[in-house]
Amino acid sequence: MSNIRLLGGNDSFPNPLYEADPDPSAPGLIAMSDRIYSGQLLAAYQLGIFPWYSGNQPVLWWSPNPRMVLKPAQFKCHESLKKTIRQFIEEPNKEIVVDGDFGAVVRSCATSARKDQDGTWITPEILDSYTALHKQGHAHSIAIHDGPLLVGGLYCVAISGMIFGESMFTRQKDASKIALAALCAWCQQNGVEMIDCQQETNHLSTLGAKPISREIFLETLQACIKQSNIEIPWAFNKEILNHWL
Repeated sequence: MSNIRLLGGNDSFPNPLYEADPDPSAPGLIAMSDRIYSGQLLAAYQLGIFPWYSGNQPVLWWSPNPRMVLKPAQFKCHESLKKTIRQFIEEPNKEIVVDGDFGAVVRSCATSARKDQDGTWITPEILDSYTALHKQGHAHSIAIHDGPLLVGGLYCVAISGMIFGESMFTRQKDASKIALAALCAWCQQNGVEMIDCQQETNHLSTLGAKPISREIFLETLQACIKQSNIEIPWAFNKEILNHWL
């Protein structure tokens, strides 16, 4: 990784449109830093860069090619999920809570066991950095509650007309899918055309996400974050799920 730039607190990111893949042995890796500095995370997202690393590594900043994205209008709400959504809406003890306890959702994502994954990239530093973004109004959580229990959800970053999905978790069948369905419904109702899913997975593919080139992603990103007419009233409940029924 000798060609990867090490960033200090006052350094700007390389532009992945023009300085992509500085080290061919680590495609998509744009830069490194010894910590996440104040303001650095928001600046990264505005360039289509995100952090992904483990606790024993420096902070690694990525802009992969291709990039996995989900267009909300193309979300695949299969019949089995529609059935679950109907049941969810009808049960009075089940609810969607938006931005109710951001930290609890992120910690749940960090501690949820995942197939073929040992440990988590959601370090205490990541939690603190995204909590700071949440306080600034740029990060949000969608939690699925069954009575007092938190049974699923997701958190994401929002900049104008662009949503960056970060992580999901589920402790009850289809709970994370319900959170994503709610987010996609909200996006369609508010003119948000694309959700960044970062990396390609089979699970996301089954829900309608598709890979696009880094160049197209970055060009679309810049158009989306200039959509100053999009308001972000993150205050919806489970009634938004009727969008899919």
